Amino acid sequence: MIANLCMWMNDVAAAWLMTSMTTSPIWVAMVQAASTLPVFLLGLPSGAMADIVDRRRYLIVTQFWGAAVALVLCLTIQFGTLSPPLLLAMVLANGVGLAMRWPVYSALIPALVPRHQLPAALGLNGIAMNASRIFGPLLAGTLIASVGSRYVFMLNAVLSVISGIILIRWRREHVPNPLGRERLLGAMRVGVQFVRQSSRLRAILLRVALFFFHSTAVMALLPLVARGLHGGDAGTFTVLLASMGAGAIVAVLLLPRVRQLIFGDRLVMVGTVLQAGVTVTMAFAPNLYVGVPAMLLAGMVWIATVNSLSVRAQMALPDWVRARGMSIYQMAVMGGSALGAAMWGQIATLSSVPAALVCAAGSGVVAMLIAQRLVADAGLEEDLTPSREFKAPVAEVAPGAGRVQLTIEYRIDPANTVPFRELMQESRKSRLRQGALSWELLRDISDPTRYIEQIVDESWTEHLRRFDRVTAADVALREQKLVFHTGELPPAVTRCIVDSVQGG
Repeated sequence: MIANLCMWMNDVAAAWLMTSMTTSPIWVAMVQAASTLPVFLLGLPSGAMADIVDRRRYLIVTQFWGAAVALVLCLTIQFGTLSPPLLLAMVLANGVGLAMRWPVYSALIPALVPRHQLPAALGLNGIAMNASRIFGPLLAGTLIASVGSRYVFMLNAVLSVISGIILIRWRREHVPNPLGRERLLGAMRVGVQFVRQSSRLRAILLRVALFFFHSTAVMALLPLVARGLHGGDAGTFTVLLASMGAGAIVAVLLLPRVRQLIFGDRLVMVGTVLQAGVTVTMAFAPNLYVGVPAMLLAGMVWIATVNSLSVRAQMALPDWVRARGMSIYQMAVMGGSALGAAMWGQIATLSSVPAALVCAAGSGVVAMLIAQRLVADAGLEEDLTPSREFKAPVAEVAPGAGRVQLTIEYRIDPANTVPFRELMQESRKSRLRQGALSWELLRDISDPTRYIEQIVDESWTEHLRRFDRVTAADVALREQKLVFHTGELPPAVTRCIVDSVQGG
């Protein structure tokens, strides 16, 4: 709650501060882009770090980072050295803290509640976030109007320190992996590989990126929309933001009923259409009497759509890769937001704010229709419960450095070749999601019943890590493969270390 409060206070104060230094739409829109771009650029390294280090300590560092950035901003305003480029740089630095914090926090939520309560828990988190969306802008607007922007950043610094102290007092035991920490680059590779091999996650990422790319037009240009309303000032901007937050809170209370009536891709499509209607309304809103109801609806649509997509993303991720997977999800959110803010700001500069908003509304609906038709999220939900069914091998002699090649030999009736090969495609995805470097299916030229599944791991340690990542779905997949095996003995398993030989 405190972290989100600081985020909204910072965004409101920075956006309004920029309008006081320049009236150029592109500079104003770039504030939104600068606050979200770091999450797009640093999300994956941050998610990898969150999966391999003590998440509590990492979270504490992010709070004090935010406090330091807020303090620097306060001092530059105090001494009159702030300029539009410097303000963007500070907003960018604050976004770095957000990029560091978000994957850790999102990975902690599923560890605190049972899986079946995850949608409600994320909805409760939505209430906390959107309550801060109301009180943050209100508090920031009050401080800006009464004592000036620098006090907003001063309060941010104080609140961030308090949040850090709360986390210091949180007693959470970190259990180190007996195999040691993953290397950062290797952890990043495995995270990207997991997402690439998950058709469900790829579909979710495309939808969330498209939704935020188009819906961010309202947020990015809202300071200018607020100024253009009758009697528009800092208070008008604050009321519009608070209205959106209030709408989101109301929507959270209605989410269980909404999910019963509309679910999956249909909910995302309905949300996109309603968001487009809000965007067009804000393009031509003459006053707050029209703007406030529109922003209330915007908040309701936003939380319903995002909750649906985030729950589906969490359900598609096992815990060992959750922070990395959710960081890539957040990269899609922030990357879409940053690119959208820059694009709609540039269009507004070349034409007008209403023209940019109308363009965002129309293209958003068309793009989502195309995405839903071409990239279907039709995969069955897998059981990602951790399993110890696969026993890790014990080497009689300590393996040396080098890649590990695993082969599994199957005997398959030629009449079952086609369904077996189709099933092995699922095996390929499973092995690569676990972190294997490569996978191949070999067929014996002289014996049509002999197939060899070949998997290569980066090292013996990384090979052992894959046994910690086995889920109930992987166990079920193995049982399906064994059904096709016709040999009297189980499939033969061989493990070899790739040995480098120097040429003479």
